[in-house]
Amino acid sequence: MIRVYNTLTRRLEDFETREPGKVGMYVCGPTVQSEPHVGHGRGAVAFDVIRRYLTWRGYEVTYVRNITDIEDKIIAAAAETGESTESLAERMGARFADAYRGLGVLAPDHEPKASEHIEEIIDLTSRLIDRGLAYASDGDVYFRVSALESYGKLSGTRPEELRAGYRIEVGESKIDPLDFALWKGAKPGEPYWESPWGPGRPGWHIECSAMAGKYLGNGFDIHGGGSDLIFPHHENEIAQSEGASGEPLARYWLHNGMVNLGGEKMSKSEGRVVDLATILSGRGGQAMRLLFLRAHYRSPIEYSSELLDDAEEALSRLVRFRERVAPGEPDQAALERFREIMDDDFSTPEAVSLMFDLVREGNRIADAGGDAASLAGAVEEIVAVLGIFDALPAPDEIPDVSAVAERFGVTSSGAEAIEDLIEMRRVARAERRFEEADAIRTALEGAGVQLEDGPDGTRWVRL
Repeated sequence: MIRVYNTLTRRLEDFETREPGKVGMYVCGPTVQSEPHVGHGRGAVAFDVIRRYLTWRGYEVTYVRNITDIEDKIIAAAAETGESTESLAERMGARFADAYRGLGVLAPDHEPKASEHIEEIIDLTSRLIDRGLAYASDGDVYFRVSALESYGKLSGTRPEELRAGYRIEVGESKIDPLDFALWKGAKPGEPYWESPWGPGRPGWHIECSAMAGKYLGNGFDIHGGGSDLIFPHHENEIAQSEGASGEPLARYWLHNGMVNLGGEKMSKSEGRVVDLATILSGRGGQAMRLLFLRAHYRSPIEYSSELLDDAEEALSRLVRFRERVAPGEPDQAALERFREIMDDDFSTPEAVSLMFDLVREGNRIADAGGDAASLAGAVEEIVAVLGIFDALPAPDEIPDVSAVAERFGVTSSGAEAIEDLIEMRRVARAERRFEEADAIRTALEGAGVQLEDGPDGTRWVRL
């Protein structure tokens, strides 16, 4: 029996699904206002492994991971770059997709965008108003926290204790400081949609409630996300969804721990981040994925280049064993132990330890001239569930752009030549020589270098 830690009840529980043999799983995806960082990768890998393991255990998993493509932070970031919110969200969404692929994260069955579910959001908001749990005010719509007695059950917060720390901001027309926006009236220059309350856009929390309800219905099995989302985001999701339906939103609430940098939580808003795309383009995703799996998904994890070096060294031992011993029929005792470990709230640190125990024993048997094929078979199956080699390997070397450099008169070589060509292209664009700029981009792509333009300039990644 699989047992999972349910944040809602604060205890380990037997995993019993809504429908026998099927799992409905919703995980809060990224808000795409800026580049993904290592913390985003950690959460994506954590729930990817949970999904993979449930599939390995025989469940039919429907996995939904949303994209928040309309939100205050996106609007502010787009204003800074001078581009539309749609353009920024599309560009950053593509960056997240690339990073997830680099980490070997499987694509979700559904990846809904908030901007494409306005009808569902308006419908849910209307139902909350009809039930007396929300009210319209000056073009905005707010959830009435005081009307829901169960508010705070996920996070353990009490509204009367929170109220002292909240205040009504200038421009807000809500009744209670704790009330939160379901719909925000349009402001000049912001994207908007028509609604019964006037033109506007959805609040952040209502987006996930509407999309989870559409794709999984009420009472689905797993709702996941980072522990930083427990309050207020997931608390507000529960209030909205359960207030409208009178039924539980999800049976089990799972939350991954944060990534720390120098002992403090990695945070985009505070500028304390490690860019994920940069790490993946230089180091690849396999070692990074292994680093994540060495910590339990609920635990915080420290990131450093030294820890990544250690993961790379461990990965090399695994690679050498796979090259040395051809897999045979998997050792069933080893797989049974793997199942016991993962059934205990998806304990990947123990699973990784088991995998390397099998590698050591397999090498010992091979050194003695014995047959380690069954152990190698078990290692292969564990590796597949953990998804380590679905992640992209580290690039072997800087792409050879010597022919491109010669064509455009650049005398440098290696990475310096790429940077010189990028600068040449920048100057060509500034002088409106767009044909030459496009020719440089195309030539570099032919040499295995992709250019990515952003507000901070142009950078390159290997194709």
